[in-house]
Amino acid sequence: MDTLRVRVRARVGAMAAEIRRRREPAAATEEPAAEKDAAAAGAGHAEGKGLNIMKDFGSLLLLLLLYTLQGIPMGLSGSIPFLLQKRISWTQQGTFSMVTWPFSLKLFWAPLVDSVFVPAFGRRKSWLVPVQLLCGGLMIWGQYRIDAWLGEPDDGDEETEERAPEVRTLTLYFLGLFALMATQDIAVDGWALTMLSRENRGLASTTNSVGQTAGFFTAYVGFLALNDADTCNRYLRFEPLDEGIISLGGFMAFWGYVFIFTTLYVMFFKREEKADPDDEPAEGVVDTYRSLWRVLSLPSVRQLAVVLLTARAAFGAADAATSLKIVEYGMPKEDLAFLTTLLGSAGVFLPALMGRLVAGHRPLRSWRWAYPLRLLVGLLYGLLVPLSAVTYGTAGAGSWFAGVELSRPGFACLVVAAVLLHEVASTAMFVSQMAFFSQVSDPAMGGTYMTLLNTVSNFGSKVRPGPNPERRPKPQPKHKPRPKAKRGPKPKPKPEPSPKPNPEPEPEP
Repeated sequence: MDTLRVRVRARVGAMAAEIRRRREPAAATEEPAAEKDAAAAGAGHAEGKGLNIMKDFGSLLLLLLLYTLQGIPMGLSGSIPFLLQKRISWTQQGTFSMVTWPFSLKLFWAPLVDSVFVPAFGRRKSWLVPVQLLCGGLMIWGQYRIDAWLGEPDDGDEETEERAPEVRTLTLYFLGLFALMATQDIAVDGWALTMLSRENRGLASTTNSVGQTAGFFTAYVGFLALNDADTCNRYLRFEPLDEGIISLGGFMAFWGYVFIFTTLYVMFFKREEKADPDDEPAEGVVDTYRSLWRVLSLPSVRQLAVVLLTARAAFGAADAATSLKIVEYGMPKEDLAFLTTLLGSAGVFLPALMGRLVAGHRPLRSWRWAYPLRLLVGLLYGLLVPLSAVTYGTAGAGSWFAGVELSRPGFACLVVAAVLLHEVASTAMFVSQMAFFSQVSDPAMGGTYMTLLNTVSNFGSKVRPGPNPERRPKPQPKHKPRPKAKRGPKPKPKPEPSPKPNPEPEPEP
């Protein structure tokens, strides 16, 4: 009996060993899904077969349009300070700058966007459709109130004086628009990971960069140009008029309707494809927040966060202060604005040209060569400041280039070269960075994962020294003593008219 038991145990052990032996080679050859996809994408890229744009052409156009709409409120928020720059204080401008906060804080509600949805309607459409409809409705409604918030006089009432701008109301209004667009960004980023095929997933960064830049450029530079009467009279009209071609209210209403019509198309004609079983969200809200914490605990994510938070510190000061110092040393604001606007439009086309470079297996290769170029641009910016003083005759005797003679067209060419290099380097860094985020993000929590990495990157872009705040408020006290100085001499002339009674004895004769 004991011998039989020994034989049975030996037989069972042999069978178990055989089963393990058969399973181990298969398990050894199986790779994680992300590594398998990355390897396939890399092999395809190396052979020139990684990208198949026509396969996802319609999806790429839709993503481009959604990201463009996202840039419209951003551009409008940049236009408001220019419209009010002579009528509000620096403190009020600082208050209005708070409208950008939702994009830095969206990580707190990103897990909700990933885990709460209506399955019958679609995981991403459940958030995208109501958010964009609400944003379009707010923009259409805002056209009737924006002039009053800006303090503009009522139409048809010439006697009405300009009122003080309602900065707090403007801040709350655009803060709501930014909160909606931040939520839309979470949904679109997560949808891009499943909308595009795996070989084209890196192109999501290209649509993001091109779309946001185009939207911001349209609502910022395009609106300010068409709203300015002098610009329209000089370039777009045969007979001069006292106002621009478009008003802020009309511009907002137009894009509000674009928001609504685009959303209706997405709601009725764009169907969310069924994702892979591994990409389906099987977690609740609490579990998604726990997964977010686990992602933050990964050593690779922490190392990446350190790089993103510190990378821009090397050239942040040059980017922030160069244009201000050049204008301070004599270059007209109009000339600098024209050059930077002309070259800034290159940011719309450069991402499209770089899409194939960053959509492969290793997108950060572009980031590695672009970073030294960005450092070089910072050095060029540092040279432009003393050269501007020499060009416009404001250099002192101790200037670096005190004996150098440089014409204004020559200096303008240097500015063009520096700004163009800046656009190339910054675009390459941004597009490659976003392509890397798209590749490493888990589609099961794609919106949260992308938002985490983008939020860290956004905070890194804020870590840079800005212009000295002590220099700007100084002119304000100078205006206050002036009335006092004028009031002082006023009593002195009063005794001077006292001789007037002396000539009055004219009636005595």
